Amino acid sequence: MKFQDGKPDFELTYSDVFLIPSHSDVASRLEVSLETDDHTGCSIPLISSNMNSVTGKRLAATMARRGGLGVLPQDLSPQDLDLAIRWVKAQHPIFDSPLELDCESTVEDAKAVIPPVSGHGIVLRDNSGKFAGSLEAKSLETALPGAKLSDLVVDNLPSIDADDVEDPRKAFDLLVEAQTDFAPVVRHGTVIGTLSRNSALRSVIYRPNLDSDGRLKVACAIGINGDLLAKAKALAEAGVDILVIDTAHGGQSAMLRAVESVHKLNLGLPIVAGNVVTADAVNDLVEAGASIIKVGVGPGAMCTTRMMTAVGRPQFSAVIETSEAAGRLGAHVWADGGVRYPRDVALALAAGASSVMIGSWFAGTIESPGVLKQDHSGKIYKESWGMASTKAVQERFGRLSPFELAKKTLFAEGISSSKSYLDLFRPSVEDLIDMITSGVRSSLSYAGADTLVDFPGKAIVGVQSAAGYEEGKALPVSW
Repeated sequence: MKFQDGKPDFELTYSDVFLIPSHSDVASRLEVSLETDDHTGCSIPLISSNMNSVTGKRLAATMARRGGLGVLPQDLSPQDLDLAIRWVKAQHPIFDSPLELDCESTVEDAKAVIPPVSGHGIVLRDNSGKFAGSLEAKSLETALPGAKLSDLVVDNLPSIDADDVEDPRKAFDLLVEAQTDFAPVVRHGTVIGTLSRNSALRSVIYRPNLDSDGRLKVACAIGINGDLLAKAKALAEAGVDILVIDTAHGGQSAMLRAVESVHKLNLGLPIVAGNVVTADAVNDLVEAGASIIKVGVGPGAMCTTRMMTAVGRPQFSAVIETSEAAGRLGAHVWADGGVRYPRDVALALAAGASSVMIGSWFAGTIESPGVLKQDHSGKIYKESWGMASTKAVQERFGRLSPFELAKKTLFAEGISSSKSYLDLFRPSVEDLIDMITSGVRSSLSYAGADTLVDFPGKAIVGVQSAAGYEEGKALPVSW
């Protein structure tokens, strides 16, 4: 990446810069490859953040199915992490993971996990756990809150036999032929997934991120305290594909010791470590055994680190410096935090990141953990919170004595409760993946890059004023 008028002598964040179009031989944005080169297997450069309110098992499976990667948070108990990893591994790599409820569940119960939108649905189970029908989520819109879901099942709502699905295009045609936008996929009477027209279409466009056994990939975060080595071994045995050693200050000695210790286990897994914002910290972590460095201190929407401590660095400058340092060592960088629009993802990749981690942007989606709630105006949201907040600290250290927990909570930072509203036009994390990758593909085509690996070498960046940044935003009203 190069600057149009030379690199400025001040620090930059994403809103300070823009991409300048260059001569391009790329005829269509669908021609470009977004495959990463950091040995994670990602065919799109998107990673869901290891935040409790962002990445659970369902979102992790969806990310991998579309070519990205989900990082399960360290705050889950060892048993829950084991179950989550094995659940992701058991999901179908092409068909959507079914959202299952029992027949006695009510409309109110259903609306706590899925909004009444098109293209989504519910699979019902009877008391013995057998498939008892399905219904489209849209049918919840006008149903009474106390109505049983079994009463809403339409007898002629079709299911698809998995053996009839020769390819994603065939699945799309079957849904059109059945005049439905949602259907369970069944093999020998057992539901193995669900399909919508959009998910069938996405299966043509995206390549899933799979392990050597053809199962969806999943990553998991671990901290630097406690029995770190036992936890790393247990996660590897459960089938995790990437380990993320995570702490707020990735440049501390305890972090370097943790990375070195896990590296010496020879688990055969890529080690991601962070967070840092300098070349020196990258050098230290790579020397300790990390192959991917997580970059970003303070840019996240839920983070108050910079305002509380004055510590951090504008993210664009941090990514430039750290990616250059990592590249010299044969390592890679994940840009963690600070993205508000698809443009920011493109800029992070132009600056040299191999992938971009997204947190709160994904929190307000159907697949993220937590229940759906309504505010006083009826708008649907999920709660989200920072990973250094009081809420997160209490979850992470809940097994401590009341005194020790109170002492840790006393100095918590970050936002403990925020509302992440669902966009009912884009309620799924897949809708956001579509939007983000569409923008990034176009960015590559404007730069004349056929592949993501070529993008930083061809990207030309300019520096703009705050007014220049505002000019690029769409106007909410006309003259």
